[in-house]
Amino acid sequence: MCPIPVGIKRVAESTIHRLSHYWRVLIALEKEGYKTVSSRELAQREKLTPAQVRKDLSFFGSFGTRGLGYPVTQLKEQVSAILGTNQTWRVALVGVGNMGSALVGYKEFSRQGFNIIKLFDNDQRKIGSFHKGLIISDVRNLEVEIKQAGIEIAIIAVPSAVAQQVMDEIAKGGVKAILNFASVKLKVPGDVCIRNEHMSMELEHLSFALVNKITGKQCE
Repeated sequence: MCPIPVGIKRVAESTIHRLSHYWRVLIALEKEGYKTVSSRELAQREKLTPAQVRKDLSFFGSFGTRGLGYPVTQLKEQVSAILGTNQTWRVALVGVGNMGSALVGYKEFSRQGFNIIKLFDNDQRKIGSFHKGLIISDVRNLEVEIKQAGIEIAIIAVPSAVAQQVMDEIAKGGVKAILNFASVKLKVPGDVCIRNEHMSMELEHLSFALVNKITGKQCE
């Protein structure tokens, strides 16, 4: 979990999660030709209450005009600035196996400003070769090379047994934001934000829902 301080406030993870959804809804509304949107319309798209939408946005300032709603393009840009998707980020990926390879090829990353510019692996057959336009570096040089490249975000896609070691080297390299796909909880310094994507656990959540006949909002 990575709660973000805003002034003297701390924003809940659930609020940040909803902001990401609002941003995507606003992108869709803009493409559909909407000029303004009310909190009620935004709430209906996300199956929330208008009060929840207004509360979430109020953490970050005053938006829109009472009775007129929010200007779609302006609010989209403001939410993008809050989320940091209005700038580009230098990303390194460690582990060019099946998962890592798929992540490198995921076009949505670059569209949102997350540019994977460095790849690392420990397989001598891969090191020095090109993968989707990027050369694969030796993971033994991880700390030095991510410092040199000014990496801001790292993605870990390695086996669980070596994930902590990789995490430690990334932290030494000065990276403060990490996305972890290894199925293990990693220890991180207090100034590092880590997000864990455990796909097998998500599937277990779904299998639990099927066994127990859980649907709709209960499944979230």
